[in-house]
Amino acid sequence: MKLSERVAKMEFSPIRKFTTKALQVQEEGKKIYFVNIGQPDLETPDGFIDAVKNFDDKTVEYQQSRGDSELLDAVIGYFRHYGIELTQENILITNGGSEALTLVFTSILDPGDEIMMAEPFYTNYATFCESACGNIAPVHTKAEDGYAWADRELLEKSITPKTKAICCTSPGNPTGCALTIDEMRVVGQFAKDHDLWIVADEVYREFVYDDGPAVSFGQLEEFADRLVIIDSVSKRYSACGARVGAAISKNKDLMDGLLKLAQARLCSPTLEQRGAAALYRLEPSYYDEAVKEYKSRRDAAYEEISKIPGVICRRPSGSFYLMAKLPVDDIEDFLMFMLEEFEDKGETVLFTPAEGFYKTPGLGRDEIRLAYVLEADKMRRAAELIRLGLEAYKAR
Repeated sequence: MKLSERVAKMEFSPIRKFTTKALQVQEEGKKIYFVNIGQPDLETPDGFIDAVKNFDDKTVEYQQSRGDSELLDAVIGYFRHYGIELTQENILITNGGSEALTLVFTSILDPGDEIMMAEPFYTNYATFCESACGNIAPVHTKAEDGYAWADRELLEKSITPKTKAICCTSPGNPTGCALTIDEMRVVGQFAKDHDLWIVADEVYREFVYDDGPAVSFGQLEEFADRLVIIDSVSKRYSACGARVGAAISKNKDLMDGLLKLAQARLCSPTLEQRGAAALYRLEPSYYDEAVKEYKSRRDAAYEEISKIPGVICRRPSGSFYLMAKLPVDDIEDFLMFMLEEFEDKGETVLFTPAEGFYKTPGLGRDEIRLAYVLEADKMRRAAELIRLGLEAYKAR
């Protein structure tokens, strides 16, 4: 018996590829700074836990496939802060942003269709796309340019006759790039001119630094008929395990298609939806402290990683990821050296090799991604260990 060709060609997550080895090394007594996974360590706001604790229904019943009415109203109120007016029919609650993306791709792609996406991109996008029988058409970016991609000329070079949509992750994972509203307009006009869907993954929306305002594609009403926004409570509210996300669009046909798929899986979890409603009702001031904290972590990691001779790294403008090109030929070999052979004062670090974030073969072999999800002093130490480890690696 055989698996489907679709599943057989999928790859395991490169983000978690070295975790088992790192845990083994840690059990042997070496301290490891884990900066490989975007798991925020800020406390989940009390409102989530309180809402779950205060749940007093006698039965945990199915919710509506579209989502709990209380949560839908909370999402509407949240987007109103951005000047975006929604109705419940514009929203579908999902099991995290991942399911939202999978449902959207399944709804808009036929076998062989392509989705344009700037590479490097969040590695699971490849799985989401392949599960919908589609392919990714990469928009090539460079570390030297800070992975910038919202350029009309660059986009025109990447489109093919099979392109059905353009996917925009802003602020981005893994690059930390955050689009301005003017750059969003460039992307939107390109999509309109070529009759493409716009899939806007905005799960890190508030995490923008250096005085850049948080913005959304939803503020550009002229593209509303082709736009679907992906949202989630995971990163914004440090509630990754809640698995509550949303697909949001004013295109009725798309929302009807998504609802067909959502009805097949019945509904998202009832208790988590109640908790998520409390999170969406938080005042905008909630984000101030979180952004301040992540900015300090970013600065600590960037300042230390920039001390590496020959490194190419631009200060990321959003999310909580940093990409860097190191003066080595094989990052995975360097990482195994860091885990198996290197230590400084009994410590080492686990980062993510970047090759898995690329569609184009051969790219990313000399790049890493750091998730600055540790406190600033720990991020500085993690980056220092990379610098010290690189010195030892080259001296072998």
